[in-house]
Amino acid sequence: MAKLTVEDLQLEGKKVLMRVDFNVPVKDGVVGDDNRIVAALPTIKYVIEHKGKAILFSHLGRVKKEEDKPGLSMRPVAEKLSNLLQQPVTFVPVTEGPQLEEAIDKMNDGDVLVVQNTRYEDVKDGEYVKRESGNDPELGKYWASLGDVFVNDAFGTAHRKHASNVGIATNMPGKAAAGFLMEKEIKFLGDAVDNPVRPFVAILGGAKVSDKIGVINNLLEKADKIIVGGGMAYTFAAAKGEKIGNSLVEKDKIDVAKEILTKAGDKLVLPVDNVVANKFANDADSKVVEGDIEDGWMGLDVGPKTVDLFKSVLADAKTVVWNGPMGVFEMPNFAKGTLEVGKFLGTLSDATTIVGGGDSTAAAKQLGIADKLTHISTGGGASLTYLEGQPLPGIVALSEK
Repeated sequence: MAKLTVEDLQLEGKKVLMRVDFNVPVKDGVVGDDNRIVAALPTIKYVIEHKGKAILFSHLGRVKKEEDKPGLSMRPVAEKLSNLLQQPVTFVPVTEGPQLEEAIDKMNDGDVLVVQNTRYEDVKDGEYVKRESGNDPELGKYWASLGDVFVNDAFGTAHRKHASNVGIATNMPGKAAAGFLMEKEIKFLGDAVDNPVRPFVAILGGAKVSDKIGVINNLLEKADKIIVGGGMAYTFAAAKGEKIGNSLVEKDKIDVAKEILTKAGDKLVLPVDNVVANKFANDADSKVVEGDIEDGWMGLDVGPKTVDLFKSVLADAKTVVWNGPMGVFEMPNFAKGTLEVGKFLGTLSDATTIVGGGDSTAAAKQLGIADKLTHISTGGGASLTYLEGQPLPGIVALSEK
């Protein structure tokens, strides 16, 4: 990649500001799932092993009023990180001011410090002012002044223009580089979309066509086949003139779906049968139907013939990008299509298989196939933006090699 990485930086004795993605579930002061913290460890360890002072910034949840702050403190995250690194981690309970500056000044080479939740800056004196998430220029400049170099390892926020990623990077007197996690994301997603080994198949699911129009249009230029499942398939079915009963549909996107169908030709692979239910509930009556869905029934998953069709398309694929479930994955009775497709992906041993965030990541983990896939993206929104062919502000702001 053309951006600097952490390995290009001189770290010894430097104050290394790092944007990490520690947006993890915290309940009653305890971190639930520490996957994102673990994912950042290689970069943090690299910095401290090379005698840099690691100063970590992350957001945690959404802070919209003063009352949100106590439950969204980074303290439990800093404690978890200390356990994982097996060394002390200094937690500073503020995002700016003398307390933070003095704590940074006291650091020795190889020390680690965690700054309070960057989103605390979104609320000042009880007002929701969005200094962090609105990329306030003064805040970015101030944070940048605290360090010598900047490392961004938070791919999950790379599609956002915030003070803690773009603000710091653009105001950094020294270099701004990608961490190992960011580098890996750019490599896998970038290569898959821009230089895929063919055949290249994209699997797109999820509820809404509107969320994926940009992705479909971009991938039509690049993929050999695009498999469509999930709720958005019913908008395409409606565009083809099929009856879809009470299934999810975006009526205002039917014309867009028609245009995509015309443009796509045989590149778009749509369901040929569906598991339908008489209500949106796990305990609903259900049956498999081909073709039209009668009134009073709604499609909640792809049917067995569709699963076989999708598998046949995937069988000789050499690059696969998967984003979004095939049905209402959170209900066990309507998760089969997603699980079958995911399981099949795990058998494609000579293909590069990439899962792009969100529900598909949850499915891969639930199936226990995460280690059989080439890469699981840590950023749902960021990977979608990447698949749309849009620039990611958090990456654009990094220094060129």
